[in-house]
Amino acid sequence: MSRFFRQAGDSDSDTEESDEELLTSGDEDAAAPKAAAKPAMSRFLRTAGSDSSSSDSESSDDDESEMSDEEPTQKKKSRFMRGDSDEDSEDEDVKRVVKSTKDKRLEEIEATGKVMDNGLKINDWVAISNEFDKLLRLVQRQSNAAEPLPPFFVKTLLSLENSLNAALTKEKEAKKKMNATNARALNSMKQKVRKTAKEFEKEVQQYQNDPEAFEREFAAHAQPADVVVPKPKKQKKGADSESDGEPVLDDRFTTVGKGGKAMSFSAENIFKTLKLVHEARGKKNTDRGEQIRILEKLLEVAITSYQRIRILLALVSSRFDYNSSITSYMPTDLWLSAQHEVDQLISIVVADSSYAVQEDTEDYDELVERHPATENDGVVRIRGSIISFVDRLDDEFTKSLQNIDPHGTEYVDRLKDEKVLYRTISRSQAFYEQTSQPEPLARVIMRRLEHIYSKPDAVVSALESSLASSEITPRVILATSANTSSLIHSLCVHLYKADNSLLRTRAMLSHIYHHALHNDFYTARDMLLMSHLQESIHSADVATQILYNRTVVQLGLCAFRCGLIKEAQATLQDIFTTQRVKELLAQGVHQQRFQQQLTPEQEKAERSRQLPFHMHINTELLEAAFLVSSMLVEVPLLASIESEEQKRKAISKPFRRLLDFADRQVFTGPPESTRDHIMQASKALQDGEWEKCRDLIQSIKIWSLMPEVALVKEMLAKRIQEQGLRTYLFTYAPYYSTLSLSLLSRTFSLPLRSVTSMISKMIWNEELSASLDQSTGVVVFHRIEHSRPQQLAQVIADKVSALLEQNEKVLDIKLGGSGGWGDRSGDKGEKRGEQTQERRGRGDRTRGSLRGGPRGRGSRFAQGLGNQMTRVR
Repeated sequence: MSRFFRQAGDSDSDTEESDEELLTSGDEDAAAPKAAAKPAMSRFLRTAGSDSSSSDSESSDDDESEMSDEEPTQKKKSRFMRGDSDEDSEDEDVKRVVKSTKDKRLEEIEATGKVMDNGLKINDWVAISNEFDKLLRLVQRQSNAAEPLPPFFVKTLLSLENSLNAALTKEKEAKKKMNATNARALNSMKQKVRKTAKEFEKEVQQYQNDPEAFEREFAAHAQPADVVVPKPKKQKKGADSESDGEPVLDDRFTTVGKGGKAMSFSAENIFKTLKLVHEARGKKNTDRGEQIRILEKLLEVAITSYQRIRILLALVSSRFDYNSSITSYMPTDLWLSAQHEVDQLISIVVADSSYAVQEDTEDYDELVERHPATENDGVVRIRGSIISFVDRLDDEFTKSLQNIDPHGTEYVDRLKDEKVLYRTISRSQAFYEQTSQPEPLARVIMRRLEHIYSKPDAVVSALESSLASSEITPRVILATSANTSSLIHSLCVHLYKADNSLLRTRAMLSHIYHHALHNDFYTARDMLLMSHLQESIHSADVATQILYNRTVVQLGLCAFRCGLIKEAQATLQDIFTTQRVKELLAQGVHQQRFQQQLTPEQEKAERSRQLPFHMHINTELLEAAFLVSSMLVEVPLLASIESEEQKRKAISKPFRRLLDFADRQVFTGPPESTRDHIMQASKALQDGEWEKCRDLIQSIKIWSLMPEVALVKEMLAKRIQEQGLRTYLFTYAPYYSTLSLSLLSRTFSLPLRSVTSMISKMIWNEELSASLDQSTGVVVFHRIEHSRPQQLAQVIADKVSALLEQNEKVLDIKLGGSGGWGDRSGDKGEKRGEQTQERRGRGDRTRGSLRGGPRGRGSRFAQGLGNQMTRVR
């Protein structure tokens, strides 16, 4: 019968009894039929009362207990069912052997060596190769536990080397070669043994010189192998003692971690344990969580500042190593622990200036305690980098925001941690200011600037308020009543003086972005023009190009909020022409089209560059501002053009494409999206219905995301009135000889002075062939009938202008410029923009002369404005 199907009452001592002896026992025969009926019943499915005897035999019945007095019956009682009397009758001298992990490992090494000896006898090099690999792993564990090399391993290595040489010699002389698998294993063993002998060359030399001394040294280091501990007796209930069955360990044993590594958490052994942790770092089978727990215990027993600094440097690095995956982000609890430990590290080095953490230091013994008194200049320099910890903290925070759903509460909870991160960055800035380290100081100031340059004043004030409770503060902080512009200015000025050109570029772009965010358009525009970044931005890294795109877009929004419609349209046009707005702003990946598939590496790199959701610029709001600006610029221009050929030349191609699509629609329903509102408003403006246009534009809901939305809507209403008047004059000028200024004032609800000013400017800019009669308050239109030569001359001028533009494009392609937003060739784009504006000015002058108006000055004014905004682009 299998031992897995024995009855619960069978003791281990009865495994050799026959079935006949079991059937001859006393009154237990009554239970035999039941046991035979279900022979396959598992002991795990029986109840605790199941036994070889019936349930009645287990009762306290005296008659049945007296009838069965045979010895086999007594043996068959389960050891788990014995009473106190049975346990007392057991021999109390039974001993158990408790072996340490080191002794077990030594036994396993010897057993592996014996298996290799057996393989040598039968010439089985495949088995020898496998066992040798196992032996190397065991020896590696031995060295990880800071234990000496066993003499048995050295003897095995020397014996194996001799046997290997003999086998190779025999194989060369043998007529019948061994099989291919065994031959490959033999050659592999040759390389392994040679590499291992070279690795343990020092120990092998010591053993060959004096084997007895080598063995004595190992025996002196080794602890007693076996410790015999008596089994504890069962104690009565209520007694204060250890739990039942708990072995009493010998005091000579030490606490071991995973893999048998002896760890001693005391101030004297801190550096030795720290060295073990450093040596195991990065290895394949290292338990990173166990390393972190060991370092945390070491930090608790650390006494001196030097010990705490060394442990904190190792602990923060271990936390960053815990998550080795590039795609996933660091868990929040680990990130908070690392941030707290970086704060603790900064506090120690700031409080005690005799300790300094630097990246470049002289070599020193890491197992010896160091004091300021023993150093030459009284400063203990420790190898480490606080700025790298700060950079990694910031990067992991950004990575977590990239991977968390921005529409859930988890994103908001994670975003609250930016306050503690900003405090850590500011504290590290104070440390580098105190120690006068310019390069890391510039890097940490840039990190601080990146957290506040794109935020409104209220958010920056909330972040700066966290520094009030800190005892370590940088020199430049935000005062309670001060404006954030002064803080941004101070940080940027420090970076302008830095030697790093990349930091200077990013600081300039951040400064411009901040001015644009606060509606200071002219300052931001002048800074961008004077920096000449548009000429060199194409050679910068991708992150800086993204920042440049964001700055230019914010500048366009600033111009729109300030009512500078032409400047806003010219600034936003280039990025919308590419139809890759989200990609260029790092708010979405590139939309893969036919024959434009991205590789997985490219897609992964593109996703890693995406900005967190709270830093996004709303693309719908951006598109609304661009389309409304294009409407206010393009609709009056369409009304002023006479020939169909000239109408094909559009200033804003995205707007013209949407407008043509809207004109082709047979049925137009109520507007639903932002584009529908703008397209119907454009058609109303073309028809002279400026009030309908104003209502459609103001009903767009996306304007609510703009600060001071009431002022923006009021500005849009005023601009629609003005452009409505211009469109009306361009459209109906051929049908009037005179037009009353007061009628225009009432029609478009504009002051008479504003109407007079606008018409005068149109006449001056050669846009309108008319004159003002101030005495009667009317506009007198001048119509000139062009002769046939004049009409042909105008057609020839337009064709020559088109031919010139086409030749310039061909020449530009031959010179290597592709143009557009993607390559950011600033100097070539600027030159093309100037040439285009110059041709446009020449065409305006030609048309103005044919209409009979004044020449020159208005076109030059428009040309200069166009050149200026081309540089902004």
